[in-house]
Amino acid sequence: MLPQEAIRAKRDGRPLPPDAIRELVSGIADGRLSDAQVGALAMAIYLQGMDDAETVALTEATRDSGEVLDWTGLDLPGPVLDKHSTGGVGDLVSLVLGPWVAACGGHVPMISGRGLGHTGGTLDKLEAIPGYSVTPDTATFRRLVKDAGVAIIGQTGSLAPADKRLYAVRDVTATVESLPLIVASILGKKLACGLDALVMDVKVGSGAFMPTPAASRELAEAIATVASRAGTPTTALLTDMSQPLAPCAGNAVEVREALAVLTGERRGGRLLEVTRTLAAEMLLAGGLAADRDAAFARLDERLASGAAAERFARMVAGLGGPSDLLERADAHLPAAPVVREVRAARAGHLGAIDTRAVGMAVVELGGGRRHPADAIDPAVGLTDIAELGAAIAAGQPLARIHARREADAERAEARLHDALTLSDAPCPAPPLIQDTIRREAP
Repeated sequence: MLPQEAIRAKRDGRPLPPDAIRELVSGIADGRLSDAQVGALAMAIYLQGMDDAETVALTEATRDSGEVLDWTGLDLPGPVLDKHSTGGVGDLVSLVLGPWVAACGGHVPMISGRGLGHTGGTLDKLEAIPGYSVTPDTATFRRLVKDAGVAIIGQTGSLAPADKRLYAVRDVTATVESLPLIVASILGKKLACGLDALVMDVKVGSGAFMPTPAASRELAEAIATVASRAGTPTTALLTDMSQPLAPCAGNAVEVREALAVLTGERRGGRLLEVTRTLAAEMLLAGGLAADRDAAFARLDERLASGAAAERFARMVAGLGGPSDLLERADAHLPAAPVVREVRAARAGHLGAIDTRAVGMAVVELGGGRRHPADAIDPAVGLTDIAELGAAIAAGQPLARIHARREADAERAEARLHDALTLSDAPCPAPPLIQDTIRREAP
């Protein structure tokens, strides 16, 4: 089918057969489709949607548009597993989960991204570690996945190249919010990593990527269904993002928080609970535990023994970072020169958090990007963010700002006062784990 005829069919609401979708995606990857045709196709899909069969075909074609990693030659002793999050504020799960699952016998080739809008990026956090390379050569990546069990890096040019071009066109044609295109974009890259199973963390709340709880659920259902039909068993969790997941947001500050969890300095909290639940799902999906109780027991033992922290240290050193990061974090991680507390004007309970606004406060401090080419200041951010429902005394700190300049801290303080709402009556936080959706491969 000629590209223009396939675009016409989708424009008119007719389903596209798998071979037509494969040809379109191939043309996107190798340049045979012009930018005008790619934009027209994206708009047709945005307006008319795709059924499950079309979305599966689009995902598989995106996955197959470049290299699909094959781990069979490495004789790995455990399953190849991964997790993906739709993003949030204070969401440093990947930094803890990857080495934790590796310490339990999994192999985690995690392809991560940079910050987008108010959401933080795993690569930006890792680049706060001096020397850490998110673009290693393929041999180093494969060696670490085998020997350390985990390597967290950025997308290479050979993985799902069709997605890179299609996303760039979507970004300037107002078609980013199309569910089939979102699903194919996320899964095309993830499934190109040759996974045995995938776990998705789909956020719900004021800091979520999707605008409503219903939209988040629809995305979770679609990802689990499409990935499983494409051959990868997938579990999707709906988790709360009505407040920052960790009590901090930034880059170096989140690396410090990850180290606190991995070394046992931080023994509770929302971050640990979500990470532990996602990790248990990965162990179950990979056949590394017989049931949830066994999965949790194995995870707890591997964290308490220091094995998970040791895997993180091996990954960091293997990707060019310092070999003594665990022991001398403050000697390596940058710190901001200005620290200011945001104090409550009155007593009450923390009744609501505009999590998106909290994330944007970090962006304005320099910890995120307004434009793709912006440089990031890894030292700035927020720590000691109060939790929803907490009883607050007048003058009590609601958060601590880490800034480069006093003027930046003043602006962030004003934004945070607007983002953190006190109420007279207690306001319990929403459930942290709101639902779990499991799909097996056919």
